[in-house]
Amino acid sequence: MAPSKAKPSSARRMMHLAQFLVHGPTYHSLAMWRHPKTAAAGYDWSRPGLYQHIARVCERGLFDTVFFADLNYIADTYGGDLGAALRNATQAPEHDPIPLLSYMAAATERIGVASTFSVSHSHPFYAARLWATLDHLTDGRAGWNVVTSINSNQAANYGEERQATDTRYDRAHEFMEVCQKLWHSWDEDAVVMDRENAIFADPDKVRRIEHEGRFFKSRGPLNVTRSPQNGPAILQAGTSPKGQDFAVKYADAIFAIQPRAVDAAAYFQSIKGQMSDIGRDPETCKILYGMQPFIGESEAHAQELQEQHNALVPLEGGMAILSAHLDFDLSKLPQDAIMAEREEPELYRMRTRFRKPDGTPMTVAEVAARHGQSVSLPQFVGTATSIADQMEAYFTEVGGDGFMLSASHSPGAIEEFVDQVVPELQHRGLFRTEYKGKTQREILTQTD
Repeated sequence: MAPSKAKPSSARRMMHLAQFLVHGPTYHSLAMWRHPKTAAAGYDWSRPGLYQHIARVCERGLFDTVFFADLNYIADTYGGDLGAALRNATQAPEHDPIPLLSYMAAATERIGVASTFSVSHSHPFYAARLWATLDHLTDGRAGWNVVTSINSNQAANYGEERQATDTRYDRAHEFMEVCQKLWHSWDEDAVVMDRENAIFADPDKVRRIEHEGRFFKSRGPLNVTRSPQNGPAILQAGTSPKGQDFAVKYADAIFAIQPRAVDAAAYFQSIKGQMSDIGRDPETCKILYGMQPFIGESEAHAQELQEQHNALVPLEGGMAILSAHLDFDLSKLPQDAIMAEREEPELYRMRTRFRKPDGTPMTVAEVAARHGQSVSLPQFVGTATSIADQMEAYFTEVGGDGFMLSASHSPGAIEEFVDQVVPELQHRGLFRTEYKGKTQREILTQTD
């Protein structure tokens, strides 16, 4: 489809785009594995070639990064057994995405490769070593989505109890402190490679960290040389006050789910304001809002595609995945209860997802259905031109910085967006026409 005739504006901020992925049969959409286009493509989600293909397509589209979520559990939260999660593939099974990062980077040159890795069940020395190594293997294109695990199923898999929010984030702050000390334990010029004098590294430029804190001890130094970004770019998805505080301090990019632009704008102002308050330049952290596009040959065709997709999500699946993400059993609530009126503390974190775009509160069943369709990401529906219109309107109301795309089927949906919507955004002067910078952090901070 040809771009519209609108003239581009050179004065506008540029959008940043990223692609959300899961190393499993479903991403945000529980319809994905059942979708006729997924089935017709004949691709196997467990084979690595699919992910190299996706990385190449997204690099062709000049995306900032491809980003994997990761959950280390199959949830029995809904109803107390595994049945609903397994029947509906509620982000289960889910293979480890970390091994895919260097594999995808080997097939590309510029796009970032990022994954979730929880700090809740690991030691910072292991994480610092892992991510410094990945940063080397990807030539500085690694991104680490730092999370604390909130699901009791995941804690149980490691023989632990789920920790209270304050404890989880206090531990996470110290975890990052130790990682940063370890990444800095090698100076940039520590490796001298003086063959004549038989000196590989200058001992005066490598130091122990001797960290002793509330949660961790680590002697150091790291046994990995300083990586291109001195550790990976840091991604985050915090929504609670504690989560936002963590993101404001460490994140180079934040993935946010805000179905309504008015809530997205409030979140944007809150995060950027908090960054200014602690002396960080707000431009050093990009906030990317989730969206799920349905691109049709006409508006009516796009609506048909949306309806076809949404009808493939059983209510049980939506209830199961929402229960898992809340770590709260929704079978305890009446399906016709108004979600926004509930006072259970477990529901607070996702409260902005309990209303329709016009502000109308939704029932438990309605929220669960939307969660199964897109994890409550707004669905942008229309032709390539009208989807660009919707993105521009959302972007303008919120103030920036861009979008994290989530596919309705795979392969196919990502290719459609890159081939049809990206040229429209470029024509409007809203999206880059080339990469500037080589590392993931440099690409994330590109403004023109």
